[in-house]
Amino acid sequence: MPIDYYINKIATVSSDDKRVATLACSKYCAFDMRSFNSVHSDGFKQICQGHCWNLVIQHSIGECSKINTLVTASAELATHFKRCKLNHLLSIRLKQHCETRWNSVYDILNSIDISFKEIEEILLQRKAYPVYLIKIDWMLLNNVSEILSFFKKASEQLSADQEPTLHLVLPWINKLKIFRQIKADDLAVIKQFKSILLKFINEKTWLTQLHDISTFLHPITKNLSSYSQYEKSNIHKATRRMLKTLNILEENQEIQQIDPIIHTAKPKKKPKKMRKDDYSQEGVMLEFAIASQDDSSENDEDEIERYAKAKLVISNEESVLQWWKKWSIHYPTLSVLVRSLLGPSCIRINQSAIRPRHQQEIAIQKDHKSVYDKVGHHLNEHYFIPMTATILKQYSNQLLHDLNRSYFSPLSYHDQILALKQAKKVVSIQRKIKKHHLILRVTDKGYNFYIGTEKEFDKKVQNFFQDTNAFIELKENPFNKIQDNVIHLLNQIRAKKFILQWQCNKMIPNRIKCQLAHLYFNPKTYKDGIPVRPIENTIHAPTTNISNYLDEIIRPIFDKECQNTTIIDGSSLIQALHQYMRKGLFKSTTLFCTFDIRNLYTMLPQEGALNILVEFLNVHGYTKVKGIPLETIRLLASIVLKENVFVYGKKMYQQVLGGAMGSSFTLALANIFMWKWQKELVRRQDMIGEYYGRYIDDVFMTWNKSENELKKIIENANTWHPNIKLEYKIGKSLPFLDVLLTNINSTLSTSVYHKPAAEPYVVQGIH
Repeated sequence: MPIDYYINKIATVSSDDKRVATLACSKYCAFDMRSFNSVHSDGFKQICQGHCWNLVIQHSIGECSKINTLVTASAELATHFKRCKLNHLLSIRLKQHCETRWNSVYDILNSIDISFKEIEEILLQRKAYPVYLIKIDWMLLNNVSEILSFFKKASEQLSADQEPTLHLVLPWINKLKIFRQIKADDLAVIKQFKSILLKFINEKTWLTQLHDISTFLHPITKNLSSYSQYEKSNIHKATRRMLKTLNILEENQEIQQIDPIIHTAKPKKKPKKMRKDDYSQEGVMLEFAIASQDDSSENDEDEIERYAKAKLVISNEESVLQWWKKWSIHYPTLSVLVRSLLGPSCIRINQSAIRPRHQQEIAIQKDHKSVYDKVGHHLNEHYFIPMTATILKQYSNQLLHDLNRSYFSPLSYHDQILALKQAKKVVSIQRKIKKHHLILRVTDKGYNFYIGTEKEFDKKVQNFFQDTNAFIELKENPFNKIQDNVIHLLNQIRAKKFILQWQCNKMIPNRIKCQLAHLYFNPKTYKDGIPVRPIENTIHAPTTNISNYLDEIIRPIFDKECQNTTIIDGSSLIQALHQYMRKGLFKSTTLFCTFDIRNLYTMLPQEGALNILVEFLNVHGYTKVKGIPLETIRLLASIVLKENVFVYGKKMYQQVLGGAMGSSFTLALANIFMWKWQKELVRRQDMIGEYYGRYIDDVFMTWNKSENELKKIIENANTWHPNIKLEYKIGKSLPFLDVLLTNINSTLSTSVYHKPAAEPYVVQGIH
């Protein structure tokens, strides 16, 4: 449900809750996300400023052919030195080009620039000079490297994770205005490159009032010297509105009046002349604030006016937050606003510190066992250190000591009050959810929250049940029968010596810990209508141990045999496309196609999937897997699929189509089913040299023929199986996983992609 619905419903959402929600969204802008001007039903649209400038460089290089050639040749040179193990001959190793890493182009060009003479000598000795240096103009490389160093410094300062940076955006833009000026002695290609950079900077840079307000709230840049008096007045008004929006000031409350600070009059000094190549944070901000400040007024003025006119100094050792903490007594309301906008986006208070001691001791024991077991088993399995080793006992004691110190260290009075306040707030939210019949769910493929009415959400669930027909309601609880069937099957195949005793022990369910699985749904906020995805919690289900063991022995076989068509992540896709490009198939007309299969896990035909599992193992030469015959593998897989019963609400259901999304073997089985389904598509792509790759239910393809012909192929694939339905997109710029891929005149441009569902809202953590 749209967030503004709840913000506007003052009757059901307190002003305190409204402030917390608004702060959570606003504060994220302190980490250089594109600020919002308003909230719409689809949420906030934000983007990282450093990421924007990285896109500026990528697109600018792609559009400037000479510089694109230089970068490509430099990347090939660096690869050659790495492949031939020549880097040790250089005083500075050559950096490798990585599409998804910020400032990667600068790093590689700068490393070549520094070591250029050494590189020349090495290549001349190896008689490889014409091959690798013929396309690299050292003078051009030096100029481009100097330009990109500006963006590197800017992105490093703007992406700092320990200090606020929102107030730095405007000073860096100001620095850019000076830097981008075309000089008379610039090379022709550099003049062209600067013009292209300017074009993309205007396209990719977003500035809003949050940037203005944050710059105003820094004591160095508060005079806003590059703005007119009218613009300054508007920023002061916007600051007042922000104070009211965040409920720091009540709607009709006047800003507090306190005695103005008296400053000893000092003769004005001539402003220090700034160097144009000063990229330090202080230098950039001073350059922005070069205009002299106005004299302080002793007339009665509100806090904002007094702050704007005061002569203030901040030392190099102080952060802006430290400065405001020191001056909070003079500017109390503005200091609250600064903490909101420029403070950390998530402050976690140790809620365990306000729990009773016996609860803390239980939590310590759980944490100790969890950490110690993982570390001990890892060292035992990979380094053969026995679990009884003295060093592990010492580690256990030290771990317990550290956990006790962490849990029982007293909170400061301020943090204790805050923790108690947050605990009360959680209880308040729980009561409101119950009172107004709301539900709160984590969104699918994200770490955000969805809030809606129980009635609305249940309607989505019932639509899912009707659309898939994958579940039937049961009248009786079959739990005991399922558990008996699983144990009987394992004992039976063990008696026939189809599995070993240790394998039987690994798969046998624990009667004491076993329980029915339960079903819940996560909303897919990134899809129209916000449908739901079913997730089954099968951790203690009777078939879970079998599912885990089948996944353990079969998934490695799939990974090995199908690695050519499997996409592991965005980086592996980029590497595969580079291989495709080296074949000379990537052209300016090359299209990308992506499609995903709707509800793959739920729509798998159970018998068909089991048959394909056996076929897959046979085709790749397996008659047994870890000593287990294929027919026994089929029996074990069958019981995992067919004895899948769970609770939802107050009813029990059995899944009759597909596998449990939450059961580890379901993923391996879905991948193997898709191996069979995609065979024809893979064959066609191989015949014409095009790329085909799949990440579970998401597919990426390249295409060099007509778009209509590709559509016919995809629509035909939609008819291959009644349960498998595709949703596809075709274009020259498409996202896939976390990468946005763009074909810019036969140059592959990549950048980090954030799904619309991944709104970077950060709220205070509650433990």
